Amino acid sequence: MNPNTFPTKGNLILAKNSLALAKQGYELMDKKRNILIRELMELIDKAKNIQSEIDSTFTNAYASLQKANIEMGIRNVEDLSSTIPEENSIVIKQRSIMGTEIPLVEFNDTESKPTYSFFNTSLSLDDATNSFKKVKELTIRLAMIENSAYRLATNINKTQKRANALKNITIPYYNELTRDIQNALEEKEREEFTRLKVIKRRREN
Repeated sequence: MNPNTFPTKGNLILAKNSLALAKQGYELMDKKRNILIRELMELIDKAKNIQSEIDSTFTNAYASLQKANIEMGIRNVEDLSSTIPEENSIVIKQRSIMGTEIPLVEFNDTESKPTYSFFNTSLSLDDATNSFKKVKELTIRLAMIENSAYRLATNINKTQKRANALKNITIPYYNELTRDIQNALEEKEREEFTRLKVIKRRREN
């Protein structure tokens, strides 16, 4: 038998302290869960907007590319595409939301000069290049948001489990323990009071 469950005043104090701590922990878990859910919903809205923008930008980019292929020739456009440098400016950092580490992606999104000459090129190629640059930036942002949303959802699930454990197991346990110890101590006090009255009566007789 757990000695902390014996009906003593010391154990009653311990049980009440544990109950108060469990209730405080549940309140914190509940607040954390609500904050994370709010952050997740905001990310979901952002992801929907970016996905819609990506779709429309992709459509415009491929339309411009098709037009450039017709005006300049597929081989010429393919040769010019090899002049575009590889993306190496992406830096992934971390930021914390209520203990959840989510990625923070930084990259160089400043306007860069075209890597090809304007001679013998068409305006549709410029449009396609700018559209695909925008698609790249949007894709990076979308990947960051989706990854963040996944991590938040995972932490929300863990937080919910902990809150449920406190609410349905820990708090009821210490509620019952506190009540049992309190009742046992009160019963002891009544027995002691009755015993003292009997002793006093006998002495008086």
